[in-house]
Amino acid sequence: MVKKLHLRAIFFVALFCFATFGMTNAQPTPMLAKPVVDQRVELLSLVFRLAGNPEYNMEMFSLYVERIKKHFEAHKDHPLIRYINTDLKENGVMFDAVMQMALNITPPPQMEPIVPFTDKIPEARWGKEKATEFLKLLNQFYVDADCATFFEANQDLYEVAVKRFLVVYDELDLDWYKRFYGTQPKGHFSIVIGLGNGGANYGVKRITPEGEEIVYAVMGTWTVDPEGMPIYQKDGYLPTMIHEFNHSFVNHLVEQYQDDLKPACEQLFVPVAEQMSRQAYPSWLFMTNESVVRAAVIKYMIDHNFDPQSITQETITQIDRGFLWTKELVEELERYDQKRDTYPTLESYMPPLAAFFEKVASNVDHLTAEIDKRRPKIIEIKPFANGDQQVDPTIKKIEFIFDQPLTGEGYSINTGEKGMEAFPEVSDIAFSEDKQTLILMVALKPGKDYEMVFTGRSFRSKTGYSMNPYPVSFRTKK
Repeated sequence: MVKKLHLRAIFFVALFCFATFGMTNAQPTPMLAKPVVDQRVELLSLVFRLAGNPEYNMEMFSLYVERIKKHFEAHKDHPLIRYINTDLKENGVMFDAVMQMALNITPPPQMEPIVPFTDKIPEARWGKEKATEFLKLLNQFYVDADCATFFEANQDLYEVAVKRFLVVYDELDLDWYKRFYGTQPKGHFSIVIGLGNGGANYGVKRITPEGEEIVYAVMGTWTVDPEGMPIYQKDGYLPTMIHEFNHSFVNHLVEQYQDDLKPACEQLFVPVAEQMSRQAYPSWLFMTNESVVRAAVIKYMIDHNFDPQSITQETITQIDRGFLWTKELVEELERYDQKRDTYPTLESYMPPLAAFFEKVASNVDHLTAEIDKRRPKIIEIKPFANGDQQVDPTIKKIEFIFDQPLTGEGYSINTGEKGMEAFPEVSDIAFSEDKQTLILMVALKPGKDYEMVFTGRSFRSKTGYSMNPYPVSFRTKK
């Protein structure tokens, strides 16, 4: 059966670990445990929400977020929250590092390290001393904020989430990972549903003291039904889950071969550094992990007969996110899969993969130029030019003409550096019939600076390529 999935622009971060919610006696299967909500994940998510971390302050599941605010707002000045802001953020303890801590401690009410903390456990950004102090304050917070009552009161939400996530869980083909990578974890897979994580998803892999490998996908919750309850469609959540499990097979290989990969991938990182940083990938190492993982998702789609349009669109989506070499990298993974007699595992193929990145790095300027040719561009503004300092304030209509027709699906115009004060008052916005001109009906004031930025979030070509950010500024006559 042909499958069709459109991957959404969901926030991805990588790393993985152990999780259950109030079900400490439940034993995961050797392959894939049923999805669970984990009290530790929810607890760490909400304390970093109280500390103001943007990645833990998404409000897609507003019903649950309001319950969090109502119960915990009075505890925003707790010593734990102050410690996060004064001692942890400066070390970069955010994003995946938070989930790494959550999944390296025992469940409440008395949380302890599953294995002794070191400077690398639960994660290098924590450090042994800060991790130990944080856990002490976390146990204090659990009691002071009466967290047990909160989790008990929300059991209904957790049960609904677990039941509804099964439609995604049942679709995952775990055998593909063994076939494609040529290896499999020494333990099992598991899925944790993060109700407070919004659109953020994390992967964590942990080795237990007994040598068992536990691979986890921490899945956010970013869609709700008309009643405000969480709902999980295969379109979006399944590809995200495929992505997160890929990390457990890829990250350690990139780290193991980083001496071979670093020269070329550092070079590739330079032109896309800003774009990568906006996605929480601050170095060439993060970028390389994500490059391989995202190409592997497309390989999964190919191997499972997803329709060609979905595969093409997903490839373009990753190119738009700065992974300019995605199409070529997918082709490289296809070559690996066709030579399994010579390369039985992806690990055995890492030297050719490093050579691939060297070739891409030597050709990145040409690759960038070719992709830019496909991106839509504003070629004319009527009735004035971009940057004009003598615009007639009585004009009511501004036209933005593109070099090609767009999809005509939505608009994405942001404020510039001068903020909303400099954003024009817009009474109507629409595309021309041929979708090549955007028309803004405006009310301008004399002697005023105006500024806005067109972005590629909605302004895309018919083939799926997004425009690069395009700032527009002008000043009206007095």
